[in-house]
Amino acid sequence: MTLHPGLEVVSGLLGTWRGEGHGEYPTIEPFDYAEEATFTDVGKPFLHYVQKTWSPAGAPMHTETGYLRIVDASQVEFVLAQPTGQTELAEGPLTVTADGFTCELRSQVNCASSAKHVESTTRRIVLSADALTTSFAMAAVGVPMRHHLASQMHRIG
Repeated sequence: MTLHPGLEVVSGLLGTWRGEGHGEYPTIEPFDYAEEATFTDVGKPFLHYVQKTWSPAGAPMHTETGYLRIVDASQVEFVLAQPTGQTELAEGPLTVTADGFTCELRSQVNCASSAKHVESTTRRIVLSADALTTSFAMAAVGVPMRHHLASQMHRIG
């Protein structure tokens, strides 16, 4: 399959990434987790994304899936669905660096009536050679925008 030309700027994401992260939020106890994320080419101007996390003991924690869409060489959209009842449409600038890129995304969140209420999120994604660093903040359950998650992953495939 030939990579869509518009995806060249994010082609370094293709493959599977694995690493560790740490989470915190005012309403929960701090925690550590393992994370895996896979970005797949589907022959269209977007990448398919699947992410999952698990506890240090191996228990499943979170998963999400979606699509990374490239608007142009300086703008991306990340369309995500989570089984906890939220969908996110995150958009923001993409800044190309010597060995990767940085993107800063702000989201609109829709919640199912039975889901915990999440007002908005921000995501920062940094690709630097074979390291993928992420950070995630959210305004949720009555708490203003706050840092929630940070992870560092390395390519495994």
